[in-house]
Amino acid sequence: MNNIPDVKMGIVAVSRNCFPAMLSKKRRETVVKACKDKGIIIYEANTIVENETDVLNALKELKSADVNALVIYLGNFGPEGPETLLAKKFGKPTMFAAAAEESKNDLIEGRGDAYCGMLNASYNIGLRKIKPYIPEYPVGTASEIADMISEFEDIARVIIGLSSLKIYTFGPRPYDFLACNAPIKPLYDLGIEIMENSELDLFESYNKHKNDPRISDIAKDMSKELGEGNNYPSFLEKLAQYEITLKDWYFENKGASEFAIFANKCWPAFQTQFGFVPCYVNSRLASIDIPVSCEVDVYGALSEYIAACATCLPPTLLDINNTVPLDLYEDNLEKFDDYKLTDLFMGFHCGNTPSCCLKNAKMKYQLIMHRALESEREPDITRGTLEGVIKPGDVTIFRLQSTADCMLKTYIAQGEVMDVDPQSFGGIGIFAVKEMARFYRHVLIEKRYPHHTAVAFKHIGKVLFEAMKMLCIEEIDFNKPANIFYKTENPFKN
Repeated sequence: MNNIPDVKMGIVAVSRNCFPAMLSKKRRETVVKACKDKGIIIYEANTIVENETDVLNALKELKSADVNALVIYLGNFGPEGPETLLAKKFGKPTMFAAAAEESKNDLIEGRGDAYCGMLNASYNIGLRKIKPYIPEYPVGTASEIADMISEFEDIARVIIGLSSLKIYTFGPRPYDFLACNAPIKPLYDLGIEIMENSELDLFESYNKHKNDPRISDIAKDMSKELGEGNNYPSFLEKLAQYEITLKDWYFENKGASEFAIFANKCWPAFQTQFGFVPCYVNSRLASIDIPVSCEVDVYGALSEYIAACATCLPPTLLDINNTVPLDLYEDNLEKFDDYKLTDLFMGFHCGNTPSCCLKNAKMKYQLIMHRALESEREPDITRGTLEGVIKPGDVTIFRLQSTADCMLKTYIAQGEVMDVDPQSFGGIGIFAVKEMARFYRHVLIEKRYPHHTAVAFKHIGKVLFEAMKMLCIEEIDFNKPANIFYKTENPFKN
C-alpha cells in the first residue's frame, strides 16, 4: 500500500530573449548533474522557455514525463511573463530559483543577472495570484540549487498528497471532546474530500467480515510484530477482522481520490459493541501511512497525514497530556541538559503509536476505560492497546486546525523525546520543547487548540512552514525564544 504520493520532479530553464539561451541551458545541465551527484532524481526538460509558445512545448514535455512538481530555473534574467504563465498553467507545486554568477572571469558574456530577474518574477507571481515555493535565499550555485530542490521535494509531497486526499469518519465527534468538533468546510478549501459515516456503518461492515479467510494471516502478522509483547494471543483474530474491515473500506470508497485516512469514534460504545479497543489496529495503519485518529479528530488525522508526507515516516497522534513531576525531573537532571522543567511535558495516548516508534511495545488494556467499563473483572473488552515508551530522538509537534468560524491556523514546534522513563502507562514519552510553557499558554491555550498534536519523528519545521505558506495558511505559530514576546504575553509578568 502506498498512501503518500511519489514526487516526480522536473526542471525547466528559462531565458530572457536578450540573453544567451545557451547560458541557461548550460547552467540547467550543471544543476541536473549536481542533483544526480546528491541522489536527487529529476526530469530535465529540453525546452528553454523564452516565450509563450515555449511554455506550451514545456508543458507537453512535463506531461509526457508525468512530472508533478516543477522547478522553474532562472539560468539568466528570465522572461517574467512566460515563466510565471508556465507556473500557473502547470497547476501543481512549483519552485522558483535562480543562478548565482560563477566566476569573476566571466562577468561580461557569461553574466546572467538572475538575481535581478527573480525580482521581476516575484511581481508577476503576485499578478497571477500563484503561490510557488521560493526558498529563503533562492539564488545559488548548482550544488546549492540541488539542496533547495531536495527540500522542495518534501514540501511538494505534502501539497500533492492533500490535493487528492479523502478523510473517512465514523461516528459523531464526542460531546466531551468538543475541541475536536471543528468545521469541515475548510477541508474543501484545501481540495480535500470528506466522507462521514455512522458507527453503525462501521459495525455492519465489521460483522460482514466475520470468518474472512484473510483473518488468520493478519493475526499471524500481528503476532510476529508483537513478539514477546503479545499478551493476548487468542484475542488477535478480533483485531485482525477489524483491520481488514478498515483496509477494505479504504480501497472500496476512495472514488476519485488517490489517498485516504480515517477519523474514528473509539469509545465508549465501541468497546461494548465491538468487544475491544481499536488502538493497536490504528497503530498498524499509521505505520503504513494511513493515520487513524481517535475521537473523530478530523484535523488530527489530517495533521498526522501531513507529517507522514513531509517525512515518509510513520507519524502518531498524542495528547499534550501532563506535566513532569519535579522529583522525576530532579532524578534525571543530567539527561535533561539545559531544559527547564517547564520546557517538558508528557505526550500520551492509549496505544495508537506504531511499534517502530516504541521501546518494548506490548499489547495491553486501556486502563482508564477498564475503570469505567469493567472495573470489577479482568480486562476483556478494553484490551487492544499498544503500549510502550516512545523512543528518544528528534520530533516535531504540529497541528493544522479550523477555528469555529472556518479559518485555518497552524502551529509548529521542534523538540525531542528524552531518554527518560515516564514511569506511567500507555504510549508515552517525555517531550522537550524550548519555552514550552509560554508556547502552551500563548498559542495552544490562547488560540484554543485541542489537546491532540500530530508528532513527526524528525525535525521538519522548515518543510511544514513552507508547505503551510503554499496552502495560504496565514496564521502560523511556533515556540518563540525567551527574548521575543507573544502578542498576548504580559511584558510586566516578572
